[in-house]
Formats: sequence, C-alpha cells, structure tokens
Amino acid sequence: MPVILVDSASDERLADYRDLTDVALRRLLEPERGLYMAEGEKVISRALAAGHEPFSVLVSERWLPGIENALSRAGVDVPVYLAPVDLLESITGFQVHRGALAAMRRPVLPAVEELVSPARRVVVLEGVVDHTNVGAIFRSAAGIGADAIVVAPTCADPLYRRSVKVSMGTVFQVPWTRAQDWPADLGRMREAGFVVAGLALADDAVALDEFAALGHEKVAIVMGSEGDGLSRGALRSVDAVVTIPMAGGVDSLNVAAASAVAMWELRVR
Repeated sequence: MPVILVDSASDERLADYRDLTDVALRRLLEPERGLYMAEGEKVISRALAAGHEPFSVLVSERWLPGIENALSRAGVDVPVYLAPVDLLESITGFQVHRGALAAMRRPVLPAVEELVSPARRVVVLEGVVDHTNVGAIFRSAAGIGADAIVVAPTCADPLYRRSVKVSMGTVFQVPWTRAQDWPADLGRMREAGFVVAGLALADDAVALDEFAALGHEKVAIVMGSEGDGLSRGALRSVDAVVTIPMAGGVDSLNVAAASAVAMWELRVR
C-alpha cells in the first residue's frame, strides 16, 4: 500500500480529515460524502474486520506499523498519509491521541423490517443527540446482548467519530439502521411480533422488573432524548410505558445508564 508523506495542512488529498471538531459541519458533510471517521488502530481494525472499506488513512509515524498490519490483514490497498504529530493536529483541529484516522465508506443500512426480522431484543432511540450517549448505548448493547438498534431520524449519528470511539467500535458489531418513517416504524415492529415498550415517566407506567416478568418473546424498548424523553407520537405508538423504579429522590437515570439497566433486565434468559 502506498505510504505518502504529507507536509501541508492545505493538501487537497486531506480534505476528508479537516474540521473534525465542527460537529454541525461533520453531521452534514460525512453522510453527503458517504463516509465516516474511525479513530485509533483498535477501532480501525474492528471496522476492517466488520468488512467496512476505507477510502484512506491518516497516521503519525509511531502508529504506522500497526495500521499497515491491520490493512494488510484485511487485504486493503488504499493511500496511507503519513504526517508529523503537530501537522496531524493542525489538519484535524484536535490532538489525535491514538495517532490514526481512517476515512471509511458508509455502509448501506437495511430497512427496519429486515433488521428486526431475526431479532428478539431491539433497542430504539428517539432524539438521543449526545454522541457519547449513543456510543455508550451501542457498547452496552454489544456487551449485554441486544440483537439490534433502530435510531429515529432525530437521533445522533452512530457513525460520528465520537460515537464510534466511545462505543469502542461496537457500532460495527451491533446491527442497526435508521428509521425513515417515524413513529410509524414502531407499528412495523409490532407487526413483526414485538411488544413495543417506551421507557418513560408516567403515572400508569409499569415497573421494569414487572414488565420483564411477563416474559414476552420479542421486545423493542424505546428510549427518548436526554431532556424531554419520548415524544407524544412515540408514546402513542407503544404497547406499554415502562419505568425504572428509583430511590433517593432521583426521578431518572442518564439515557445510556438507563439503556444498560433495561437491556439487562429484559435480556433473553
């Protein structure tokens, strides 16, 4: 694979790697270009192992041997741009602690019906806008054993650099897709045999452990935004409202923590 030494932040071949700290810009730019960013040798290796294809890699000298090995194992031959650490920071806008970035081709996402067809436990995210929370939820799903994740149109991008990094690359492991017809896609999950439960605060909510004890074969658990929770449309589309009983005057958990609790309680025994 060609290793190309770069010495200027204005090099046009590095356009994909610029302004990585501008979240608003990257949210528009990356889907438009059909790419996402993988950061660090471990995450890049997991993306390659999942069959994702890189356009190119930008790396500092210290991390070059590991990246070359990862690309070689995957049988991938793409440009590898080698840059000094200070130039790497100038290009990306931040200190790249893990020394490597890869511009990866975005995979084609399946339809909701196709994704959930073989699943028994599905996590659905509506309006979760913090990329750290999204990444943490994917990591919990991989570790605890959820079969798939569906993200609503209002949810942050699971393939944004921060989400990928926090998930430790499990966004490549857990099958997922983005709903295109919201909240009607919740009805399609019901048609596929799922009991759709919304995690929310409500007077008529069922305690999570009581809901789990009902032993439903297929469950989709829907979680809402960090601030307002689930929308009215989503709540009208669920079969049951479920809550995690709390103590100490606390009314709820962070959505990432709540997702882990819910997935554990609802796991397939």
